Amino acid sequence: MKKNKVVIGTRGSKLALWQAEWVRAELQRMNPGLAVELNKIKTTGDKILDVPLAQVGGKGLFVKEIEEALLRGEADLAVHSMKDVPTEFPEGLHLAVIGKREDPRDVFIARSPSPAAQSFSALPQGATIGTSSLRRACQLLSVRPDLRIVQLRGNLETRLRKLDEGQFDAIILAAAGVKRLGWEQRITEVIGPEVSLPAIGQGAIGIECRIDDEYINTLIAPLDHKETSICVRAERALLKRLQGGCQVPIAAHAVITDGKLVMDGLVGSVKGDRIIKDHLEGRPEDGEAIGKALGEMLLAKGADKILSEVYGSSIE
Repeated sequence: MKKNKVVIGTRGSKLALWQAEWVRAELQRMNPGLAVELNKIKTTGDKILDVPLAQVGGKGLFVKEIEEALLRGEADLAVHSMKDVPTEFPEGLHLAVIGKREDPRDVFIARSPSPAAQSFSALPQGATIGTSSLRRACQLLSVRPDLRIVQLRGNLETRLRKLDEGQFDAIILAAAGVKRLGWEQRITEVIGPEVSLPAIGQGAIGIECRIDDEYINTLIAPLDHKETSICVRAERALLKRLQGGCQVPIAAHAVITDGKLVMDGLVGSVKGDRIIKDHLEGRPEDGEAIGKALGEMLLAKGADKILSEVYGSSIE
């Protein structure tokens, strides 16, 4: 059934609104005359800013209330940052589209003017780094155990303001968000995946909707980017196999190169003293099977011990 108005459910941060506005503009470009409204929804993750995500629970903190709006019919589709999307969906909802990925890497942003070095590797001993990500903290501490990692929550503007106020020598952010908001000039250094393997789905936008809404599924289908979708779904298959959330440092990144899917995965301890990595390649059409197999490889190498220490039970 054709609709004359479509409602997008979104968080209210500047970056979330950029993503929702991009989807709105694309839908209206492809469907002249279509009215698209934004329904700004405050999620649990937006409300709890004084507690580390790992302590709150992690899974679904930035999507739960938006999914409830979808199920109530208060939104027709939801736009998410893929790294916030759990691997399981409420009954009746699905991940219909994954848009073209921005730069998936992390970036190092030093305070300016700053006594800190202008690159991560040259930071002075004991420098203070702001990040809310166990994944980032784990990998950075494995290289530089002398660093002082301090919890940093809030939207991008808040994080940059806290840096400028002198609360940190430097902060680590996702390149995609910084670039999308036009703040590239703030980037001191891009951190390669060999130092900080990205979060699952980092840099990609996902669109969730009701499975039985044929009109919306058809409307948004052209926004799906095949290569990004294959890679992100492979990464998510690894995460699902590891039963991972925000309580354990888990990272994965897949790319398609020379017709092959090339994927790296990682599980680490919170302190960065144990990091288990592996690598797998295969056919892009086998992406999710490759992601699952890479998860199995990490478990066999000892990731199960790290995960069981956190979750209190072994991974089946």
